[in-house]
Amino acid sequence: MSVLETYEAQVAEGALQDDPVQRAVLPELERIRAAVAQPVRRGWFAKKPDPVPGLYIWGGVGRGKSMLMDLFVDTLDVPARRVHFHAFMQEVQAGIAAARERGIEDAIQPVADKIAGEARVLAFDEMQITDIADAMIVGRLFQKLFDQGVVVVTTSNRVPADLYKDGLNRDLFLPFIALLEERMVVHHLSSDTDYRQDRLAGATVYFTPLGREAREAVDAVWQDLTDGAPASPLTLVVKGREVVLPAFHNGVARVTFYDLCGSALGPADYLAVAEAVRVLLLEDIPELGRSNFNEARRFVTLIDALYEARVRLVASAARRPEMLYLEGTGAFEFERTASRLREMMSDGWGA
Repeated sequence: MSVLETYEAQVAEGALQDDPVQRAVLPELERIRAAVAQPVRRGWFAKKPDPVPGLYIWGGVGRGKSMLMDLFVDTLDVPARRVHFHAFMQEVQAGIAAARERGIEDAIQPVADKIAGEARVLAFDEMQITDIADAMIVGRLFQKLFDQGVVVVTTSNRVPADLYKDGLNRDLFLPFIALLEERMVVHHLSSDTDYRQDRLAGATVYFTPLGREAREAVDAVWQDLTDGAPASPLTLVVKGREVVLPAFHNGVARVTFYDLCGSALGPADYLAVAEAVRVLLLEDIPELGRSNFNEARRFVTLIDALYEARVRLVASAARRPEMLYLEGTGAFEFERTASRLREMMSDGWGA
């Protein structure tokens, strides 16, 4: 079926809510599906096919970008790869390192060759650049992929011009933005409806005390937000350090307090998490005080990063926000964090 037929079938089944803003992007997805479905003529005198422009869909969180990507990939009859952008770049970095170890001068070329040999279409979730190493690679990599006929479809929360905004040596990154705008159609998904917020509207998102009931409640939220789909870890590399989110699916991550606050992470790490995640399920927040002062300080920094990025938070904790940190250095300052936690628990947060 075409992309439109698939969308309408799911609306008729009640699996999707009909949305005119989502419908507006379907012709672009169908354009790509139909183009890559055409057989490629081979031989000495075969005309090289015209490049198929890709698609860059950007817009606010919860507007259905990932759903549209899933729907599109399901209609394809050619080899395709559906992957979160951060995970993809981790694979690319590893491939480049391996090529350099073999003494290959242009280490990006074999990586691009392998990707092009495996997929006609690359479908990315959440394109964003936070790491200088990625910023220096993507331009050359994508040029090689485009030259080999790979079609890229991606979602992002940012317009291309805002990628890697304020990043180190950003002037070296600007040709990549120009390449995206030249080789891809940029489409703004400007829906006023936040479907992810709708799922959490009116729901409890802070569970206390810790225990079986809290674990089961968070698990129920996770199952609802991910539709029971299998999760996989997401590894972010920040200034050479690895930050691992153990469970991740379509912008939703599930971690424990000690995953993010139990080791020596800092503001840059938490900013990268806030960039990569739109909903964070944070479990097992303990009572905070003198005995775990360093972890508590990291927790404050994490909440600040999530708050500024307007990430939706679902949490389980030993006590309610105002009672989490009652004694020790920093207890007074924690009042601001408690206030932010309260605000992040309210309906409409993250919209």
